[in-house]
Amino acid sequence: MRRRNSDFRRPVRRRFSNVFWLTLCGLAVLLLIILLSRETRDSSSRLVYTKRPYRHDRIADGLNITEEMLRPESMTRQINDQISLAKAILVIAKESNNLQFAWELSAQIRNSQMLLSNAASRRSPLTNGESESAIRDMALLLYQAQQLHYDSATMFMRLKAKIQSLEEQANSFSEKSSKYGQIAAEEVPKSLYCLGVRLTAEWFRSSNLQKKLKEEKQAAAKLVDTGLYHFCVFSDNILATSVVVNSTAMNSKNPDMVVFHLVTDEVNYAAMKAWFTMNSFRGVTVVVQKIEEFSWLNASYVPVLKQLQDSDTQNYYFSGNHDNSRTPIKFRNPKYLSMLNHLRFYIPEVFPALKKVVFLDDDVVVQKDLSALFTTDLNGNVNGAVETCMETFHRYHKYLNYSHPLIRQHFDPDACGWAFGMNVFDLVEWRKRNVTGIYHYWQEKNVDRTLWKLGTLPPGLLTFYGLTEALNPSWHILGFGYTNVDSKLIEKGAVLHFNGNSKPWLKIGIEKYKPLWDKYVDYSHPLLQQCNFH
Repeated sequence: MRRRNSDFRRPVRRRFSNVFWLTLCGLAVLLLIILLSRETRDSSSRLVYTKRPYRHDRIADGLNITEEMLRPESMTRQINDQISLAKAILVIAKESNNLQFAWELSAQIRNSQMLLSNAASRRSPLTNGESESAIRDMALLLYQAQQLHYDSATMFMRLKAKIQSLEEQANSFSEKSSKYGQIAAEEVPKSLYCLGVRLTAEWFRSSNLQKKLKEEKQAAAKLVDTGLYHFCVFSDNILATSVVVNSTAMNSKNPDMVVFHLVTDEVNYAAMKAWFTMNSFRGVTVVVQKIEEFSWLNASYVPVLKQLQDSDTQNYYFSGNHDNSRTPIKFRNPKYLSMLNHLRFYIPEVFPALKKVVFLDDDVVVQKDLSALFTTDLNGNVNGAVETCMETFHRYHKYLNYSHPLIRQHFDPDACGWAFGMNVFDLVEWRKRNVTGIYHYWQEKNVDRTLWKLGTLPPGLLTFYGLTEALNPSWHILGFGYTNVDSKLIEKGAVLHFNGNSKPWLKIGIEKYKPLWDKYVDYSHPLLQQCNFH
């Protein structure tokens, strides 16, 4: 049978149709993917776009940047940059004594600032025309500065050298200030010297004073009566000691129960006796002794006196030539070897009949009744003191050498420091625990000054370690001789301590605190008038 032409044709239409539809489906899927991805990009770009202006607005608000300054060709930003650089160069120009150039630079800075001010006032950006001249003139000056080697590298080096020079000057001034301040603090004012001389003359000239003193000795029973309030002061300063006694008497509820034990040296003994014999302190009992009366106070018993016989110690404290003067002057103050200063470690031997005493430094003012101190429970401790560890400065590591194994092994570096100047001492516990022997041990270990260098507080911290009862801080307020003190603390304080170099009887005393001390000095006293006290 004959075939038709159509029978000999390939089924092209059918095969093409399948491929076509498959291709079309693939393209549709691909197009869908593309559309989805584009939509995702658009949405993310829209998110960025919405966030970016917010961020820029925040920055612009914080830096006071205008829309015009955000443009690359901003005239305002160019002028601001020029002004900043010109100000830095101006400092170098003045340091180099190039005053003419500095004047021109200052004038151009003012002109540029005026342009910016005017633009800000009218709330419109600077135009090219009005800013071109200012930018060009400033650029010429900055180029001139570069020719004068006022470039940034040179400026940096010169400023660095200047800072180093200023630091050296500051260190030098600080050292001199410390040195001269120490010298001023150690001076004996003419008025105090005059008072001592006149009182000594009065004592030996007036038989009435010596007769009055003999009459007062009839009250000697008070000196050993443990039911009374016993205070002790060790000093060679007559007027300062008088303020301590007078302020205590004025603020005492029962002054007739107060007994003051004063110890001074041979030089001031007659003057001290004369002053406290001729003046009355509201019935307070006052007895004056001299340190030379204590026969047990000798080099065989007292380590400090033994060390004073050593030539190396004498050179260190009195000549200052031991270490080429590298040690600060305050560490070489001879007063730290004064036995009046170290006598606080021998109180049970000075007052063998007493059971409890309150020790006061001669640079304190008492403004509250202190009788409650004698009934304060020390919980078996020897020393009642106010702690001073509110700051790290007053902890043990500040006063002691913790590189020394003896210190490192026995004492906590973060232990709380406390203050000498107003201390309650239980003499019964002191004798029982042989506290003076502990002091001797540490003083002998420090013969080469490797445990501590300064004063009586470091050996006190060692001696009374674990034997100190913390008192309420209001009993003893410190800092009146070197720093500012909170007025609320002053009002609540029982004892105000002028520790530091600025003592109230010196010209370098802090003026605003002097009235706290002056109120207990009778400047109308004839002897004070004769010696020009005011």
